[in-house]
Amino acid sequence: MSILVIGGAGYIGSHNVHALVERGEDVVVLDNLVTGHRQAVHPNARFYEGDLRSAADLDRVFSEQQIEAVMHFAAFSLVGESVVQPLKYFNNNVGGMQSLLEGMARHHVDRLVFSSTAAVYGEPERVPISEDDPKNPTNPYGESKLIMERMMRWAGEACGIRWVSLRYFNVGGALADGHIGEDHHPESHLIPLILQVPLGRRSHISIFGDDYPTRDGSCIRDYLHVMDLADAHIRALDYLKDGGSPLVCNLGNGQGFSVFEMVEAARKVTGHPVPAKVEGRRAGDPAQLVASSDRARTVLGWQPEAGIEEIIASAWNWHVQHPQGFGDRS
Repeated sequence: MSILVIGGAGYIGSHNVHALVERGEDVVVLDNLVTGHRQAVHPNARFYEGDLRSAADLDRVFSEQQIEAVMHFAAFSLVGESVVQPLKYFNNNVGGMQSLLEGMARHHVDRLVFSSTAAVYGEPERVPISEDDPKNPTNPYGESKLIMERMMRWAGEACGIRWVSLRYFNVGGALADGHIGEDHHPESHLIPLILQVPLGRRSHISIFGDDYPTRDGSCIRDYLHVMDLADAHIRALDYLKDGGSPLVCNLGNGQGFSVFEMVEAARKVTGHPVPAKVEGRRAGDPAQLVASSDRARTVLGWQPEAGIEEIIASAWNWHVQHPQGFGDRS
């Protein structure tokens, strides 16, 4: 029996594929390579190039492989783009979830681990954020993920699909040996943007706002190592295998780091001065986003291991070895 990883050529998906293969699982990957990289897929995983929204592509995988569970990472995730092109996000993200749930029902696959996001909460009413706090997305990306969660709930009740939704915040880092890592086009995540400075790809890092009600005036975010995230997904898979009921968990370290603190950590790791320039606030940036992960710790037995310098160091190792990322995106 096999685990199907949808979006397994993307940043987070490919690291989950690696973790699954390394623990001896039989892994199948479906990815359309719109944002993913074929080179990121573990050589021991069976790869299908196809679109999640295509019933024919899904039926081919489910018919040719004995799939027992699905991990779903395939989604567009650029917040700014989602505001400008909301229908693109609903078509891909929501449409993809509908297609997946229909395919799982057709082929009697009843276990699903879903990659969700803290963006479902919008502007938090309190910090740390718990799973039961109000969900008020402030952009179509977060709205699409919340709709996808609700689709799982209703389809689960109707079709017997059991699921775990993992809402995480900021993810960084790479495999310790640096052979796969983060390569987005365009890049929008803070850690790789900071590291572009010592790599000589930008002159400075911009800090958007230094007047927030935080300890140093810059925004505070919760960061996880990508392999700690993979561990949580595998634990969620085991939870469902053991008969677990539908579950929503936040994933975070519970300790936020400010933008200034992230820049300082990067200076320490790289030995580079990393010049920073304070600019005006960006619209819609909450002052603090920090997760309460008590439920994941209690129910899944999950505990993040990597600290912020380890996250940045592993990312730096990847970027030094691959200054152009994966290169050819084909």
